[in-house]
Amino acid sequence: QLQASGGGLVQAGGSLRLSCEASGMSSNMYTLAWFRQAPGREREFVAAMRTFPTNTYYLDSVKGRFTISRDNSKNMAYLQMNSLKPEDTAVYHCSLRRNTVVISRSPRDYDYWGQGTEVTVSS
Repeated sequence: QLQASGGGLVQAGGSLRLSCEASGMSSNMYTLAWFRQAPGREREFVAAMRTFPTNTYYLDSVKGRFTISRDNSKNMAYLQMNSLKPEDTAVYHCSLRRNTVVISRSPRDYDYWGQGTEVTVSS
């Protein structure tokens, strides 16, 4: 129901825009989040966005570089990633949470997941 895309290989300092398409649901009714998982590491919260108001939340290390957004008319979500660093290398997943009141940074609290898109940042 969630399809992430847009990953790839990029040099340090470069940019990528990840997309997440929701099907069979209206994603604007859910809390949206992006997580990432590097090899051998646990899945890590990257960013989240409320339904309304559309407050956003970020992992400290990506603040000022990443921007989460959603286009409700297209049922799409995005993660714009600028000034990429090698430590951003991971598989990135979009996710949705039915609970729209409390923002959680734990992947266990999210109900729907995309299959992930791989981002590799070379130094």
